[in-house]
Amino acid sequence: MKKRPIGKNILYVILIVYAVITLVPFLWALSSSFKSLGEIVSGSINFIPKNFTIDNYREIFTREPLFGRWLFNSLFIAVIGTFLNLIFNSMAGYALARLSFPGKKSIFIIILAVLMIPFQVTLIPNFLILKEFGWLNTYQGMIIPGAVNATFIFMMRQFFINFPKEVEEAAAIDGLGKFGTFFRMVLPLAKPALAAQTIFVFMAFWNDFMRPLIILSDESMFTLPLGLNSFKGQFISFWNYIMAASMVFTLPILILYAFFNRYFVKGIKFTGEK
Repeated sequence: MKKRPIGKNILYVILIVYAVITLVPFLWALSSSFKSLGEIVSGSINFIPKNFTIDNYREIFTREPLFGRWLFNSLFIAVIGTFLNLIFNSMAGYALARLSFPGKKSIFIIILAVLMIPFQVTLIPNFLILKEFGWLNTYQGMIIPGAVNATFIFMMRQFFINFPKEVEEAAAIDGLGKFGTFFRMVLPLAKPALAAQTIFVFMAFWNDFMRPLIILSDESMFTLPLGLNSFKGQFISFWNYIMAASMVFTLPILILYAFFNRYFVKGIKFTGEK
């Protein structure tokens, strides 16, 4: 029997330890979502609830009537924002990879420069612009500024650079123009890159806390990350409700990743091979 190299064994041990470190907090949060507040704050660390209850999940929808609205807000903003990113980032990446036009190199350099600017630097200018447009406390104020992303424009450019030109040449022979070639031939074959982009962009919208905190002030417009703060009182935090809400918050990400998992690894390689 062939022995496995020592280096590979060490790598497996490191990965297993890392997986355990990553998984344990999630399992504890999942377990705590079925515990009472008294059991959580008692100080005992146990993954199996002593008194299993689903009241926490019932309470987050009844104790906080806006919880369902926060869930809808997060889903609406994340889904629409992700869709717009998929279209605009892909079109921009394809143009930079395949088309020739004046200023192409300058635009690409600007995109690379934008990648170096921290998100926090643009928060105040973004707020002032949205205020001038009257878009504070609105869905468009949350979606439009994030409708394009320099990181994923660069990602899609790298993908389309490696995309087989034969597909586009065949489409041109069949009489398709640039838009027809892109939407009918190129985009359907870019599923791996689109899947990777979908996961990352959706997570960015879904987990965003800082931007909603600055743009949104009406409680009915809150997203779930902001809404979770409502379960924190002045003198006590209702950790049982926070854990239950966190599990509801995590579920869409798990579903999304499970759905796009088979394309994910291919997508982050940035290759255009079918």
